[in-house]
Amino acid sequence: MSMQTSRSESLEESEIFHILGNDRRRAIVQLLAADRGRIDVSDVASQIAADESDTTPVPNNLYKSVYVSLQQTHLPQLEEDAVITYDTEGKTIEPGPHFEDVLGYIDGERTDGEHVLWIHLGICLAGLVVITLTGLDVPVLSSANQTLVGILALLLVGASSLYHILA
Repeated sequence: MSMQTSRSESLEESEIFHILGNDRRRAIVQLLAADRGRIDVSDVASQIAADESDTTPVPNNLYKSVYVSLQQTHLPQLEEDAVITYDTEGKTIEPGPHFEDVLGYIDGERTDGEHVLWIHLGICLAGLVVITLTGLDVPVLSSANQTLVGILALLLVGASSLYHILA
């Protein structure tokens, strides 16, 4: 097994972006997601080399280059960040503790930040609707103060933002 020690604390969003900022690391995560098990490093290198190659079969020098970069750079970094578990003796990889966190950014799952943005959009639209209906003298809302409704909507967005920043 690997001699690296992997981290136990959560990955910061900037670390996830750094991990996924490299095509080969992103490809490793995608290949593991498709297989959902243990994969041979040679198979990963073959697939990445095939994706990068314009010719078939893949030139041997490209395969070797990919394999070496995986062994020396990408796999150790992914293991250090606990995205994968890397068996250096068996030359295999499998998903690690933080794998799903990173995969969520590839799959397009909503992040907490995006969820907050949707809440803020809803508050803003609700405030805009109430202000508009107040201006149109809709009977139930005609007595509402437009300025007060606008201030209330902004206060809700501000309070929500502060809550999520401090959480």
